[in-house]
Amino acid sequence: MTAAVLKAGLVGLGSMGRHHARVLAGLEGVELVGVVDPMGDKNGWAQGAPVLSTVEELIALGIDYAVVACPTALHEEVGLQLADAGVCALIEKPLADTVEGARRLVEAFESRDLVAGVGHIERCNPALRSLRSRLEAGELGDVFQVVTRRQGPFPHRIADVGVVKDLATHDIDLTGWVTGQTYTSIAAHTVSKSGRPHEDMVSAVGQLSDGTMVNHLVNWLSPLKERFTSVTGERGCYIADTLTADLTFHSNAAVTTEWEALRAFRGVSEGDMIRYAIPKREPLLVEHELFRDAVRGESADICTLRQGLRTVEVAAAVIESADSGSTVRLSDGQQVGQELAN
Repeated sequence: MTAAVLKAGLVGLGSMGRHHARVLAGLEGVELVGVVDPMGDKNGWAQGAPVLSTVEELIALGIDYAVVACPTALHEEVGLQLADAGVCALIEKPLADTVEGARRLVEAFESRDLVAGVGHIERCNPALRSLRSRLEAGELGDVFQVVTRRQGPFPHRIADVGVVKDLATHDIDLTGWVTGQTYTSIAAHTVSKSGRPHEDMVSAVGQLSDGTMVNHLVNWLSPLKERFTSVTGERGCYIADTLTADLTFHSNAAVTTEWEALRAFRGVSEGDMIRYAIPKREPLLVEHELFRDAVRGESADICTLRQGLRTVEVAAAVIESADSGSTVRLSDGQQVGQELAN
């Protein structure tokens, strides 16, 4: 039996919205029936779909779900409109620009039993999906540390948030997702060198619920574009480059392949390096396929709003730590950690 075609809408035709429109227009089992952007569509990014001025007009088309790709400061307002109308939603990351706003969105969609997710697209990067599955299989043994570097020139599309909420939320979410853990503490420093009102560089050190140490370096001040994630553990180190979707493994030659030896970790020496051959599908297409399946009622590994809320909470803790000069402890780790592991 062929599944009914879902009617989808899009809110926002900016730098991400145009890509969402492209994918939605060609997504199997989905019809893009309308796009909202008060500025119109002078570049033709709407893929021929009607361009509307308000979310109310989009809802009136009888959509099954909408993708929210407007500025972060508008996520809460638009999301609440969709929830009130009984419309499922995929909201671009971060979920909201405040913790309180993110909580209101969680409550609005959960209280109506609506499918909703957050567009943390790194979860759909082939290198990170392969890394996560290998960690789940125990191939690395105990995990010691996760390190991320995400840096490059300032994107002129961003005006309403700083580098913590725009970029660091990628690394906060992917770290919890690949490890199945949640943050219990964070300490950070930020700087603002570009003259904008928000921070444009952050360095953070944190700890996860299983004791794993995390380090994040994120900035808009580098001429070098870098998207680096490393996970170090008993048996070696995985390195994921999410720009190229490559995953490599540097083995610890001091540890044999026998699991008995892992129970008494001795030390480290340089071993073999393996570069994995991974099918490289477009992450945004994978994200849309997963959300489409979730709306259909099928099992799908999407980033839930509650997980997106946790990322906003950690981002807020990063900013609080930088402002106060102290380490911030995070609560409710056990419940969120269990959800991330599912």
